[in-house]
Amino acid sequence: MDQDRTKLPMAALVGRAQQALFHWGLAGQTPELLKFRENAVFRIRLDDGGHAALRLHRPGYHDDRALTSELQWMATLKAGGLHVPAPIPTLDGRNLVTLPATPAFASQHADIVSWMYGEELGRSGTPLHQPPARLTEIFGQLGQAMAELHNISDRWTPPASFVRPAWDFDGLLGENPFWGRFWDCPGLVPEAARQLAALRPLLAEHLSAADRLGLDYGLIHADLVRENVLVGADHVELIDFDDAGYGWRMFDIATALLRNRREAHFGLIQRSLIAGYRGRRPLPDAALETLPLFLLLRSLTYIGWVGNRPDTLYAEQRLARYVKEALELAGPLLQPP
Repeated sequence: MDQDRTKLPMAALVGRAQQALFHWGLAGQTPELLKFRENAVFRIRLDDGGHAALRLHRPGYHDDRALTSELQWMATLKAGGLHVPAPIPTLDGRNLVTLPATPAFASQHADIVSWMYGEELGRSGTPLHQPPARLTEIFGQLGQAMAELHNISDRWTPPASFVRPAWDFDGLLGENPFWGRFWDCPGLVPEAARQLAALRPLLAEHLSAADRLGLDYGLIHADLVRENVLVGADHVELIDFDDAGYGWRMFDIATALLRNRREAHFGLIQRSLIAGYRGRRPLPDAALETLPLFLLLRSLTYIGWVGNRPDTLYAEQRLARYVKEALELAGPLLQPP
């Protein structure tokens, strides 16, 4: 399992999961903890013998409106033919339940979503093991799935109550970005903080100029990293919509590519992803030319994220690595005229 941020005893965490399962009539089992990052995610058994995923959401990260909206969107994508999890309702028809506060837990939300059976594409920091021909297939399918996600979302009219975060100008470069102030977050050494602070107004200019091109904007997954792409025999599955919301579609593309930059076959990966996307949705050359900008913006979000989570496993090393990567991507912008 991933790092236990709260240092809770396993028995207490499992007990909390069983408390949630009561609402689905499934409490008589011991759920299996799979990961504990923003959410605690468990594998559970359904009455028909199949599996599903129980999510105990991090208290205070998303409210009930945002979580209900996430589940509504996932159900829409599933109905549109995408391989994504979909909500499984409680005995009384709810997609989301609220668990009351206890001495060990704050009040938090819980849901159950359908199980996905593909294998993880890979792990960040570990080279991909698939041969070039297979990488071509996988990333072509990922490009197609991403384009269809955008297509289905544009055809859908969300309900008036729909609320999701925005990876817009303020969400990336405003005073309080969605994942944190990357230029003055805890743990930054002074020189890095100075460089990142100097970079911010330059990026604001470049992002404003890019947006004037009329870049495609709408609902995006926003976190299609390797761990959130599951590979099947002839398709890919997209999971973990925790940070999904509104944003530029190039941000989705950049997120899927950023952690693959060091791969020996990165050129092939990028070409396959773009070709797959263009097979299902227009992507003008002018938009694609903004990819370096969105790779940099994506890299900066990780600095804010880990800087505000010092209890994350290897936080100090990860922060240093993220800063190095961002400044490397920002090199052309930081060069003196």
